Amino acid sequence: MTDWKTRTKLVHTGARRSQYGEMSEAIFLTQGFVYDTAEQAEARFIKTGEDEFIYARYGNPTVRMFEDRIAAIEGTEDAFATASGMAAVNAALTSLVKAGDHVVAARALFGSCLYILEILGRFGVEVTLVDGTDLSQWEGAVREDTKAVFLESVSNPTLEVIDLKSVSAIAHAKGALVIVDNVFATPTFSRAVELGADVVVYSATKHIDGSGRCLGGVICGTTDYIRKVVEPYLKHTGGAMSPFNAWVMLKGMETLDLRVRAQAANAQGVAEALEGHPAVSQVLYPGLKSHAQHALAMEQMGAGGTVVSFDLKGGKDAAFRFLNALEIVKISNNLGDAKSIITHPATTTHQRLPEDQKALLGITPGLVRLSLGIEDLEDILADIRGALSVI
Repeated sequence: MTDWKTRTKLVHTGARRSQYGEMSEAIFLTQGFVYDTAEQAEARFIKTGEDEFIYARYGNPTVRMFEDRIAAIEGTEDAFATASGMAAVNAALTSLVKAGDHVVAARALFGSCLYILEILGRFGVEVTLVDGTDLSQWEGAVREDTKAVFLESVSNPTLEVIDLKSVSAIAHAKGALVIVDNVFATPTFSRAVELGADVVVYSATKHIDGSGRCLGGVICGTTDYIRKVVEPYLKHTGGAMSPFNAWVMLKGMETLDLRVRAQAANAQGVAEALEGHPAVSQVLYPGLKSHAQHALAMEQMGAGGTVVSFDLKGGKDAAFRFLNALEIVKISNNLGDAKSIITHPATTTHQRLPEDQKALLGITPGLVRLSLGIEDLEDILADIRGALSVI
């Protein structure tokens, strides 16, 4: 299995077949499990074996298939599936730290990720925010008592790309764990573990499902971290993934590589078409040579990803008129879907941030974030050009 290529792993790894020999992975819709004897129940609570389960909050055969499959793709020893992407971010951080610990994080983060850091601060964890693209700030912020560093490998929504290899070296020199939210890089383009990440977090709601059906998240890391740090926290706080959602994610993974590569090709085409358009003041896409971290993005991912952000001249009014004129591209706050989706971050995903913080992060009134789907590129471009003509 370790020699299989990515697409083969996405289809076959982690499979657990019942006595019926089913082709498609089975959904084990059960909360609990039966023991033959009281002695067997006692033994299982002391030590759970490879294919032994106690309760769906602790683990489930369908969920375990998903965990095994994503760990095989990401190149980690283990994984724990969660109820949502934010449950994964929360558990990855909260299970690790306590009052008095120090965390360094990139300031360009999804709004809910910033909120998690605020919560940690309320409970006595010291949090330092830095410009993730400035290595000197990481060097100055990471200390001997730093427990972890946290970052998005590609930031939401301004698509900054962080030098993961260098940040990991800085963190590891001080004994800190590197936790990476890798949603925009996707499992298809991820080299996070190879570049030094200790823990990789995904919102499976995005590209892994890929069809807007279910919430889910996953934390990938070493067996010690997953089973001794993350699992005790999650099994007692209840943020586990449901078996049905895990089954949906397993089905999504079978086509993940195909979808993401098609989406990235569409994103590249849209970004190139938008660059220089008279209604657009700036196009942010790591696949463009004009992007500040283009060379780094090509080195780390080999592609620009599936999301393009661009700033429309005329601010919020122009952005709203543009969004309202689109036909194929749908207005929603999700991303990574087979359908093309657009959002206005300043009034949705990042609306709770103070205006000065939005300005610092580059979230302007005219900025829109476009997640490309798998529709025909020419149809997407025609839709975008038609909406741009309105403004």
